[in-house]
Amino acid sequence: MPMNVKLPVRKILVLAANPQDTARLSLDEEVRSIQRSIQLAKERDQFQIVSAWAVRTEDLIQALMSHQPHIVHFVGHGVGDHGLVLDDSRGRSQLVPTRALARLFQQVSSVECVLLNACYSDSQAQAISQFVSCVIGMNQPIGDVAAISFARGFYTALGHSSSYEAAYEMGRTAIDLDDIAEEVATPVLRTRAGKVIDDRFGSTASPSDSRTATRRIFISYRDEAPDKELAQDFYDAFQAAGHEAFMAAESIKLGENWRKRISTELHQCDYFLLLLSPLSATSEMVTEEVKRARSLRDQRENNRPVILPIRVQFPMDDPLNYELRGYLQQIQQREWHSAADTPALLQELRSLMQEQKAQRDIGPADDETESSVPIRPVADSIDQPPLPVAEPELQREPGGSVPLKSGLYVDRPPIETDCFAEIEQPGSLIRIKAPRQMGKTSLMARILNHGRELGYATVPVSFQRADSRLFNDLDLLLKWLCSQVGRRLKKLKELEDYWMGFGSKGKCSAYFEECLLEDLDTPLILALDEVDMVFPHATVADDFFGLLRSWYESARYGDFGSELWEKLRLVVVHSTEAYVPLNINQSPFNVGKNVELEEFSAEQVQDLAQRYGLSASASQTEALMQLVGGHPYLIRKALYHLRRDDLSINALTETAATEAGIYSDHLRRHLYVLQDYPQLAEAFRQVVTKRRPVDINAESSFKLESMGLVTLSGNQASPLCEIYREYFREHLEG
Repeated sequence: MPMNVKLPVRKILVLAANPQDTARLSLDEEVRSIQRSIQLAKERDQFQIVSAWAVRTEDLIQALMSHQPHIVHFVGHGVGDHGLVLDDSRGRSQLVPTRALARLFQQVSSVECVLLNACYSDSQAQAISQFVSCVIGMNQPIGDVAAISFARGFYTALGHSSSYEAAYEMGRTAIDLDDIAEEVATPVLRTRAGKVIDDRFGSTASPSDSRTATRRIFISYRDEAPDKELAQDFYDAFQAAGHEAFMAAESIKLGENWRKRISTELHQCDYFLLLLSPLSATSEMVTEEVKRARSLRDQRENNRPVILPIRVQFPMDDPLNYELRGYLQQIQQREWHSAADTPALLQELRSLMQEQKAQRDIGPADDETESSVPIRPVADSIDQPPLPVAEPELQREPGGSVPLKSGLYVDRPPIETDCFAEIEQPGSLIRIKAPRQMGKTSLMARILNHGRELGYATVPVSFQRADSRLFNDLDLLLKWLCSQVGRRLKKLKELEDYWMGFGSKGKCSAYFEECLLEDLDTPLILALDEVDMVFPHATVADDFFGLLRSWYESARYGDFGSELWEKLRLVVVHSTEAYVPLNINQSPFNVGKNVELEEFSAEQVQDLAQRYGLSASASQTEALMQLVGGHPYLIRKALYHLRRDDLSINALTETAATEAGIYSDHLRRHLYVLQDYPQLAEAFRQVVTKRRPVDINAESSFKLESMGLVTLSGNQASPLCEIYREYFREHLEG
């Protein structure tokens, strides 16, 4: 090269933003560090530094077009998927969305390298790397000291003719030398060719030979250790691999409507990664997410989202609660015991997501392949009665039905004795209804147990276990019901003989009468749980409940073959919360003995407290019941934590209605549901903002009572308990 030819100067554009309403950063110190590193470099004359402070969104285009930089260095705040934080015209925060940033850099051809020295900026780096040769972002928070150390190392190497990749390595070395251990893995380098360097997972990937399609992953977890830390590891790994991951703590920004965001992400995700620990297995929000993911999967032809359960320090032989067992039936699960299991799980998940089409959930049992992570089926078989295995008394947080052998089941006289007497009557039908967590399934289990003690045949069927598509087709639903009963009674092979010709109700009745009841020497108790899943499907519901009614009437009123139908004893269980989305003001099924479960009385609460080993005085019982009413689940949860000395009754009172309290998960689930029904939410807001009972319209009062949120006196409604008043008064917008 001729001596008089000068190399082109490479321009570094430093963009700094630290709005007034964000945490203070040492921006000036970082910019001085960049300047000093270049000034001391051998090739300092080949670089020009231009800086812009308090950058606003309108400044971005102007700065990039005016300066045509080769290197863009952003220093400031990042908020993960949602973008980078710039100033607005008043010096306050304004987000620049990731998509807009990527589009901007697509149109500025001079840029060779972008360095985003901001927390959680790897999301932006990933998007920008489609259009820029080299982009560096941060996969987690980065403190001032680490940010300055990385910048110093990066620009020192760059000023001595190093490549961008070598400069990146020198930046990381500078962090190492300063012994900032928690920050070592933070910077991630991405290239337009698809290369990724992220040392946390030892990943240097170049997918140019085998491009991985971008997947959307929803991570469901409980916000406590070790669940949260493992969720963070998976989130970071998926992001680094080029996928779009959602994790509430990372992805939902301050002030964002979390309910809408969760709903959106559930609808858009390809994979639903469920971290199932003893804590999350009792979480109402986690159960609600699983319920919605399963419903979406069953409704779609592509079977998305694929549900991927991982048991986190939660043994396979440790049973799930009744609801989760139904939603996760026949879905294979993995186990995580410690951090040593993380790499193998990540590798399996990465491999799964590299497939262009996922046809089913993680490896069915008859398709098992060798893996360092054991492939295990769900512990609960489909033939198992709807009871969790008896768990050590008092050692586990309440959730699900109360086992038969438990000393914590509270009788509610005369309900149990009345039900036992009724089930012994020919052709009887018992309807058990109440809001969630009031003890419906526990009572159903005791009725079944009473029948077994009498020598009756008993078959429990949970409609949770039916795929959503069945509820749109009466023929499929009735054949599914027959198959569940036939399997338990060893009559499944005869079903096809009866399922020929027309008339779904006729085929089903003939199978029950001629194949099942005629062959039995004893009565048969058929317990149908979660039948509220049929309610929203009006056409099918009318025919289905009409069929049950006809069986009941055949036994009661002496139709032909009534002696056979007298053998059939029905127990029908449903949650009244199912009424909320329906345009009805009464149950669509109203024959037989009606059993409505009510709250515990003060005497029952005191009795239960004694079983927990607590000596609750009358005043303490009154204080507890004022806080949570006599709601069985809320009472049991309080007694569990009081027995463990996690908190005192005073601390419980102070925190119960807050996000830091033991009921936050329960309260958030109710809020999540309420916000789907604005008129209902508004009616409840009126109730909780007044200290006296409030007149609301009949439909709203009925549905709020069905949810277990209010007590009624006529159409005048009051909150069921004080925590509902306090929490929803704050969280329901006026």
